[in-house]
Amino acid sequence: MQNQISPLVLSFGASDPVAATGIHADLATFAAMGCHGLPVMTSILTGDTSQIDDLHALDADLVDEQARTVLEDMPVMVFKAGQLGSVENVATIAEIISDYPDVPLILDPFNAAINEQNPDAEDLVLAIRELLIPQATLLLISSVELARLAETWEDAADTPDLLSSAMTIIDSGCEYVFVTGTPSDSGEIANSLYNESGLVRNDRWARIPGSHAGAGSTLSAAIAALLANGLPIPDAVMEAQEFTHAAISHAQRLGMGKFIPDRYFWAREPE
Repeated sequence: MQNQISPLVLSFGASDPVAATGIHADLATFAAMGCHGLPVMTSILTGDTSQIDDLHALDADLVDEQARTVLEDMPVMVFKAGQLGSVENVATIAEIISDYPDVPLILDPFNAAINEQNPDAEDLVLAIRELLIPQATLLLISSVELARLAETWEDAADTPDLLSSAMTIIDSGCEYVFVTGTPSDSGEIANSLYNESGLVRNDRWARIPGSHAGAGSTLSAAIAALLANGLPIPDAVMEAQEFTHAAISHAQRLGMGKFIPDRYFWAREPE
């Protein structure tokens, strides 16, 4: 009897030698969620646990060849797009995704530490806004990045609030916007999910001390994996937050810099 095939998630992202962010973080999270990850490299990072030093984008033709070869061979359940590396890569990936309109897209392209290494960061944001966000099932974005992104729309308010900024993005075609790090009076971390009807859910989490790398990658990858496993977006968002919070609670300091989430914490816990 043949075993059931694990859900397949194709991830566009950067290769991080620390495996804190990007493709390697995605693959670990997918595996922890019972999925098989298909990595498509968009760029190569250099750095350590303290910081990202540089980003080297791969040629767009190579990105296209990686993805289309895999897609012609295997049935992908969900796309996840993280760090994309260049405007040319964004255009290529947008074209690929448009050929598979029934496959959901989890989009998590904004990383402040990585964007600082990209001289074309502003053009990259505009390309993502125009080509990928309208195709996204869910955009994961921090509250700071959301404000910056919303301001690039000419009709955005001078000081848009979270709801109006999220709705501006949703009006462009994105189905859900999941904003992390929203204001909280209690000192907790608050995350808010929006769709065309407005606020869907607001979740609060105890702040875990220390500086961590890769929490966002873990969260977006977990959402993609749970969606591939058949959960609706609101439930996938909730369970992904629970998983990420636990992974950060068990984070390890592998080097002299930031803590790295442990996506396999459950395998090391006593029975």
